[in-house]
Amino acid sequence: MNAARIVVVGSYATGLTMKVPRIPCAGETLLGAGYRVDFGGKGSNQAVGCARLGAQVSFVAKVGQDSFSDMAFQLYRDEDIDVSKLKKTSDAPTGVGFIVVDDKTGQNLIVLDPGANELLSAAEVAEAESTFRAASVVLTQLEIPVAAAQAALACGRSAGAITILNPAPVRQLTAATLASVDILTPNETEAKVLTGRAPDCSIEPQLLGRELINSGVKQVVMTLGENGALLISASSCQHFPAISVSAVDTTGAGDAFNAGLATALAHGASLEEAVNFAIVTGAMAVTKEGVIPSLPNQDEVLAFLQQNKMPTPPWLAAYS
Repeated sequence: MNAARIVVVGSYATGLTMKVPRIPCAGETLLGAGYRVDFGGKGSNQAVGCARLGAQVSFVAKVGQDSFSDMAFQLYRDEDIDVSKLKKTSDAPTGVGFIVVDDKTGQNLIVLDPGANELLSAAEVAEAESTFRAASVVLTQLEIPVAAAQAALACGRSAGAITILNPAPVRQLTAATLASVDILTPNETEAKVLTGRAPDCSIEPQLLGRELINSGVKQVVMTLGENGALLISASSCQHFPAISVSAVDTTGAGDAFNAGLATALAHGASLEEAVNFAIVTGAMAVTKEGVIPSLPNQDEVLAFLQQNKMPTPPWLAAYS
């Protein structure tokens, strides 16, 4: 069976993680433990997630010329990801993320220095035109310049691919950018900011989704954490319940969700089927520590579905 093709345009950043007894307050110093160095960056994580789930993935990104980028290239060799459009630069270091994880709840706090990610240009993304032509899905995020993400969406649209934007970290976007998005995947906080609201304001998520649709996005898949997800279109709003699991580390949940969504769509699943599958992959990710170790592969998803007596998508069953 030929793998579906996905182009991921995004970031790579080395993740430096530490566990703490609780998330510190402003000005507070806490003693942590379990320091580790991991692969990170939303684009990279989602590319690995898609590859493990059975997609043929090309990754378009920019890294520095340092030991962290050497680690990244080894990862992509191990995961069989095409890096012909992954560029190195001497003008900035490879991106780095600092991650603090609450040891009791698994909740996290992340600060990112984008480094070379900020140098990825729209022109460099457009240079990968031949790669986009083979894709059925194009997936991008906002840990790169908005212009680069917009170029990815435009290239995907031009190639007839499904375009997915995971708007994290959230930034204000123009109407032209939103109009090039087939599926927007914000969490509630990101949806509030995208609609011009304070991140802590109180508003029904359905209303946020409707406003985003009115802004030009075709469809919104909003993640709601332990409350599941919403699929919102111009004519409907559908709730998908979460799967109950014991959370160990929520750091990679969003990336696993987006990878599951993109991979299912690339294999021809309906959007409803893809959201159900993404909820499974997102839930599985929070049960393990670290992002890359938590991203499930095909066999792990099949086992999870069978163990929980859940239906197996036909495209995934074909791999078993």
